Amino acid sequence: MHVRLTSFPHHPATVNRGPLARSNGCSRTLDGTRMSRTKWILTLAGVVIVALIVWRVLSGSGKASGHADEANAPVPVTVVPATAENVPVYLTSQGTVTPISTVNVQPQISGQLLQLDFTEGGPVTKGQLLAQIDPRTIKAQLDQGIAKRNQDQTQLETAKANLERSENPKYAPYVAQIDKITQRNTVNQWQAAVAADNASIEDTRVQLGFTRVTSPIDGIAGIRQVDPGNVITPSSTIVTITQMHPIDVIFTLAGKYLDEVRAAQAKAPLKVAILDADNHVVEADGVLKVIDNQIDPNTGSFKLKAEFPNAQNQLFPGEYANARLEVSVAADALVVPTAAVQRGPNGDYVWLITDQRPAAAHADAPASGKNKRGSPANKSPAADHGKPSAFVMMQPVTTGGESGDTSIIVTHGLKAGDRVVTAGQFRLKQGSAVIPMQPGEVPAPPTTAQIKAAAKQGGGRRH
Repeated sequence: MHVRLTSFPHHPATVNRGPLARSNGCSRTLDGTRMSRTKWILTLAGVVIVALIVWRVLSGSGKASGHADEANAPVPVTVVPATAENVPVYLTSQGTVTPISTVNVQPQISGQLLQLDFTEGGPVTKGQLLAQIDPRTIKAQLDQGIAKRNQDQTQLETAKANLERSENPKYAPYVAQIDKITQRNTVNQWQAAVAADNASIEDTRVQLGFTRVTSPIDGIAGIRQVDPGNVITPSSTIVTITQMHPIDVIFTLAGKYLDEVRAAQAKAPLKVAILDADNHVVEADGVLKVIDNQIDPNTGSFKLKAEFPNAQNQLFPGEYANARLEVSVAADALVVPTAAVQRGPNGDYVWLITDQRPAAAHADAPASGKNKRGSPANKSPAADHGKPSAFVMMQPVTTGGESGDTSIIVTHGLKAGDRVVTAGQFRLKQGSAVIPMQPGEVPAPPTTAQIKAAAKQGGGRRH
């Protein structure tokens, strides 16, 4: 804006007021124009902000409605009925694998070791040659013993001939009685000498047999303790042989089970199985052989020994083993899959399938006859999907022991035929509508949106 100012003659009365008054009026005109422009800018900004707020509110309402629809949709779950079965009752404990026989193979004579005839860590059989000791010295002793016996045998024959001649009636009158006694004693003397020679020869032959070191049992050879070429003595250990078939497992149980185990063992030998770290059966054909005759006063437990065929060499001497002793069978015990039992702050529970929505769920329904989507409040969400109406309720249960690797005994809270959820529990809450699936079918994992919706409504639980 251009403002033109007019000059006036110099008057004392107006020099200081006229120009000043005109300048103030121009200033007010400029300020008013600026204020008008600022007002329009602020108004336009306010309109934009209000529009954004309305758009966000409407968009959030649509998303919340979509999340609510997903959270209220029927949840596909795998359902298995509770069944009555005859379930074995087990007692479990940790034990140690112990071989029935362990032999340190040692020579029975001294001599130079010529060779070893076994494979370290390999199987050996009873009577198999393991080592050969130099036999030459003992063989020479045997030859000497045989020669000595032949010499004494000759002397015996001579003494017998002299005695027979002295006792012949033809010569008897001419032989003194004392000579006959002497000759008879001479025969006895040489007979004893020959018998001693035979014993010496037999002893030498035994010693010669000891030059061949053989396995006393069937088993597995360990690491050799000596090398060929060394001179060994009866105190030297050549190798250790461990029997593997059968093999024992020694384990302990608390003293309170002693009477129960003894009573069951009196009826029939009890079965014992060995489990791995994941409770999978490694050996299932063990038999309880021995119940120890005392309870350890320090631990309050008693020992038991079970024998296993160990045909596949699954059990190894010295290793720890989880032993499971079957003491009885519980008739008609109620069994459900282990996956059905959940852990809660108030104890164990299962999700039980019902045909009617639980009362607690009705209390949470909207008070009006319409829900947010305009449908009747008591209409099952499952009906919207063309599926049979089914709901779940949280059912507290009391559990007993395990039944195999995948099932558990329920002692209270269920009856035979009750259907429980085994997969898909993540999105469930009290009164949720569900789509039951047959055993073996697994529901699809929930989407991210479904997980967020379930968590937002407080229905998320750890599976």
